[in-house]
Amino acid sequence: MKYNAAEVGEIEIGTCKIVNIDGRSIGIYYDGENYHAIRNVCPHEQAELCKGHFSGTTLTSKPHEYIYGMEGEILVCPWHGWEFNVKTGESLVDPDRYRVKVYDVSVEEDRIVVHI
Repeated sequence: MKYNAAEVGEIEIGTCKIVNIDGRSIGIYYDGENYHAIRNVCPHEQAELCKGHFSGTTLTSKPHEYIYGMEGEILVCPWHGWEFNVKTGESLVDPDRYRVKVYDVSVEEDRIVVHI
């Protein structure tokens, strides 16, 4: 099913709009190129995940080497700092065990549409 979530231009780059779609709280995030939809519930303690902030993270690297990347792709839970990739919903710590539901998003006639 498709749901109109917002209008194009309504969500500023690097911000998230929380909407309720069919009983689900979902955050719509705009990274400047694409819109992403992610469930607004942290699997750790059920916090409103999308009230956290977006950042990057340190990438896999050699010992004593710190490479920062993925700027704006990591959603950090406001309660305990758990981090999730906003594109995949995977936890950075244990992606096989902890994941947040993500939804397909499209833009149709200046409307941001979430597919559930």
